[in-house]
Amino acid sequence: MTPAEVAYRAVRAIQARAERSGIARERNVPAPDLAALPNPWIKANAQVDAKTYVDAAERIAHGWIDVFALRNVNLGQPPRWNRDPKTGIEAPLAFGKLLDYRNPDVVGDIKYLWEPNRHLHLVTLAQGYALSGKKAYFDTIAEHLDSWFLACPYGYGPNWSSALEAGLRLINWSATWQLLGPEILEKESAFRGRWLDSIYQHAQFIRGWFSLHSSANNHLIGEAAGLFIAALTWPCWPAAKGWRETAKAILEREALVQNAPDGVNREQAVAYQQFVLDFQLLCLLAGKANGQWFSADYESRLESMLDYLASIMDAGGNVPMFGDADDGFAVRLAPQEGFCPYKSLLATGALLFRRGDFRQKARMLDDKTRWLFGASADAEFEALDASATRLPIRQTFPEGGYFVLGCGFDTPAEIRVVADAGPLGYRSIAAHGHADALSFSLSAGGLEFLIDPGTYAYHTQERWRNYFRGTSAHNTVRLDALDQSVPGGNFMWLSKARAGCSLWLSSPEKDSFEGWHDGYMRLDDPVKHRRLIELDKRARRVLVEDTLEMGEEHDVELFFHCHEDCSVDAIEGGYLIARAGTTLRLLLPQVENAASSLHRGSVAPLLGWVSRAFDSRRPAPTIAWRARLANRAVLRTEMVIAP
Repeated sequence: MTPAEVAYRAVRAIQARAERSGIARERNVPAPDLAALPNPWIKANAQVDAKTYVDAAERIAHGWIDVFALRNVNLGQPPRWNRDPKTGIEAPLAFGKLLDYRNPDVVGDIKYLWEPNRHLHLVTLAQGYALSGKKAYFDTIAEHLDSWFLACPYGYGPNWSSALEAGLRLINWSATWQLLGPEILEKESAFRGRWLDSIYQHAQFIRGWFSLHSSANNHLIGEAAGLFIAALTWPCWPAAKGWRETAKAILEREALVQNAPDGVNREQAVAYQQFVLDFQLLCLLAGKANGQWFSADYESRLESMLDYLASIMDAGGNVPMFGDADDGFAVRLAPQEGFCPYKSLLATGALLFRRGDFRQKARMLDDKTRWLFGASADAEFEALDASATRLPIRQTFPEGGYFVLGCGFDTPAEIRVVADAGPLGYRSIAAHGHADALSFSLSAGGLEFLIDPGTYAYHTQERWRNYFRGTSAHNTVRLDALDQSVPGGNFMWLSKARAGCSLWLSSPEKDSFEGWHDGYMRLDDPVKHRRLIELDKRARRVLVEDTLEMGEEHDVELFFHCHEDCSVDAIEGGYLIARAGTTLRLLLPQVENAASSLHRGSVAPLLGWVSRAFDSRRPAPTIAWRARLANRAVLRTEMVIAP
């Protein structure tokens, strides 16, 4: 941290202690004026299958909910809001701003504790109520909220320790409030009053506790989004105008600061691209519904972010899992089963920006987009002409550091390679980046073959956390069993590899990328790593050439992480990787005394895993090539893709 940030955090700690002594004064909420009726940003006339939502609401009403890897969790009646459902640890009702929520001995796994408290499930109950009129769903919402108000008094406990969590609750409360419709204004006045009191307290909490300095990443955007949507949904206090103006200014600024002009979110994590884009699109739509317009620069940056997602998405709808992922959503408006957040964003972008090419990538309209655009969504989506609006695929994202090599894009003959030569992450701590410089993913015909294995863990399970964000979990080179960048905690790095692209050429016959990184220049014998990736489109051959400039001997490893559905068999000089009738013949560098091995679900060494969802992992084949080399070394790997 910089000296300025150290001073800032010291002042915040003093501020928190001062607030603790005066918290009673903050509980006083002015009377709301409910005369102003804002326009909803959720459309209750969405054309969806009612049974899906009623079934989901029925399950929640009976006390069952999924929390990450836990299925059919019973949170209790009423729910135990301050208990981590994974470990059973009950967090203390200490003053939230001073509570160490990173300490698992105190709060358990904070991700598991916070997730039910984001109240995404209340939106599902409200959808079930809007579609069926069944009062039991309304009553369950009221019961859950009233129990939450009692269990989580303003300012106390783990649910008052993060402004982002407060912002997410406000977004989901806004969607719930809108879907309940006139019922919430006409009846249950005592419950409505308790809810409005908490809404005001949430907004004031965020207004005075924004994430700043090294923490001013996706958290700040989420906090501003929650405050902005609250100001539009409940403009019933004089303070709401100030909330709206403050939040809108932050959103306008951070949309341009945190997202590069080429559309890549600077966290260098695809899941956070989705998270941030979701916040920004919801605010744009809520603003449009209520006459609060964002700038052309803001809208243009959002469209560029969608362009990036469309460009790295293969013909099967797969997106590489670069960087961290924690399954976070701003709001849940569609059933979880089969929901693809990236396709959903592209469907929303297709309607918002009238982009037929986004429609083609999304393939079909999803329910979340239907809830955002209403009864006309399907007709508008079908009316978009992909042939008239299709743009050439973008292959270079120089600020974000991603480059797409390929041929036959969006056809069954597609080959798509996404190479990474970008920064480690955002700001000084690079919290959500992985040590993956010069790694790449490869898919053929819409099937993933070489993958980024994902994230798996955050606050707990340090060994797994370090593995999944370490160099050996990526398709790149590792030296002396050391990561390219040195971790300094779960969300911090002590040293950060710099990377860049030194060559990009694309023609009908060949795509060529060359990149470099300096992560191993810190060694006593500094090593510079350069990687050339060439795709011969006619031969359907990918060449990877790694050059290591070094003076002394080093242990060199090459890793190739395969999709979990791939079969991998040893052949002369390498391996044959097969999946669904397509093969990839991988020929490894031919170096004296080199050896290769295949790992699947190994814990010693830790290799051969993929995580498709937070806190969930499964075995997947990983090929490791190892040799001890000295001086300048050039390693050639060849891959040939055949149906």
